[in-house]
Amino acid sequence: MRVSRAGTRRFVKLGAKAAFAIALFLAVSAIGERSARAQCVDEELKQELVGGRHYRGVQDRLFIKKFRHEFSGMAGYYAADLYSSNWVGGGAYTFHFSEDLGLEASFQFTRFRTAVTDTYERRFPQVTIEDRTDKPGRLYFGHLIWSFAYGKLRWLGGGITRFDFNAAIGAGVTDDSTARGLTGSFGMGTKWYFGKWFGLRFDIRDHILKEALVGEDHLVNDIVVTFGPSIFFPFGG
Repeated sequence: MRVSRAGTRRFVKLGAKAAFAIALFLAVSAIGERSARAQCVDEELKQELVGGRHYRGVQDRLFIKKFRHEFSGMAGYYAADLYSSNWVGGGAYTFHFSEDLGLEASFQFTRFRTAVTDTYERRFPQVTIEDRTDKPGRLYFGHLIWSFAYGKLRWLGGGITRFDFNAAIGAGVTDDSTARGLTGSFGMGTKWYFGKWFGLRFDIRDHILKEALVGEDHLVNDIVVTFGPSIFFPFGG
């Protein structure tokens, strides 16, 4: 049986194409298997990471103020502009409309003393001042409280304490028989929260008012610095 050269060449070409196709198929299969194995390893690694760690993101505040009542005790220092500086004490009630806004009503008690009248009488012996400037003072105020910044602090690797900074603006009455008209008030403060119902507050307020001394009216700026505890109700947040 005789085979032509053309037929032999055609057979060789077909065999080469078949071998190339088989090699290409095996290579593609190996790459696909390797890719599938790598994907499986990636999925297992991802599951381990998710199981061992939590993604960091925005979390709800653990201390909630919205629609809660705050009762505070306040004590500190009354730095009067016209009279001698003295202690001050009182309390405040705040209703929080949201996490950022609250309405506060406060009452504080102090005494207004000054040595100016004694000096005046020594300088002018013929004048006697019957109205003594050693009188109790009562402060009735209302403030709008805006909490504009929040933060948290970890204590030496232990627990985390949350706090905020706030601004206050309002008005009230300074009842000391020498004040004239309404008293304006503004200031700053910070509150530190422990647990779900207890906190500590620190406030600085500037009181702007008119006061009379020895028959003259003066526009003064009195600085009130207070510190004290706060209890929030309901207790559970």
